[in-house]
Amino acid sequence: MMQAAVFLDKDGTLLDDVPYNVEPSSMRFAPGAGDALRLLAAQPVALFVISNQSGVALGKFDYDALHAVEAELHRMFAKCGATLGGVYWCPHLPGGRVARYACVCGCRKPAPGMLLRAAHEHRLDLARSWFIGDILDDVEAGNRAGCRTVLLDNGHETQWLDSEHRVPTARAADLHEAAQIVVGGGRTDGGLDAPVREEAAR
Repeated sequence: MMQAAVFLDKDGTLLDDVPYNVEPSSMRFAPGAGDALRLLAAQPVALFVISNQSGVALGKFDYDALHAVEAELHRMFAKCGATLGGVYWCPHLPGGRVARYACVCGCRKPAPGMLLRAAHEHRLDLARSWFIGDILDDVEAGNRAGCRTVLLDNGHETQWLDSEHRVPTARAADLHEAAQIVVGGGRTDGGLDAPVREEAAR
């Protein structure tokens, strides 16, 4: 049977937003994130981190530096009693300085490539899954993949470029409130087992 998932943006959603941070000792949960993981850990849902890492394409750090970040994320999840099912990075950026990564791709959010890859590799039911992020590129990626979405209203979205794919299912102040929505404890359209909204699946 295919499993539902909750996909989490990393910087500004799960962790404090520190630009180009690949130092594990500097990784800190964003407000509400620890409580969110404890809540989600009790649900029949797989947890994944989905993150654009343009610092690789810009030459800020090597792709290999992300291995230590991933290991620290696993440790942070475990401290909250949660299991991290996987981490998906997009290292690309058109116009970047590192030729190998300076390209248009299908994985950089707002494209849905990382979510689709996770769904294929882990047999995930995207129609019963959620993507939580702090900007509308996250919302668009989730909606285009067929997920429901929660936008964190924490001030990180500044452009507000509208389109049919950039309308979240719900909004939340922080990740803990978003997790409550996902499990049906707050403003929700039915929680984890409700069918995806028709407009989000277009």
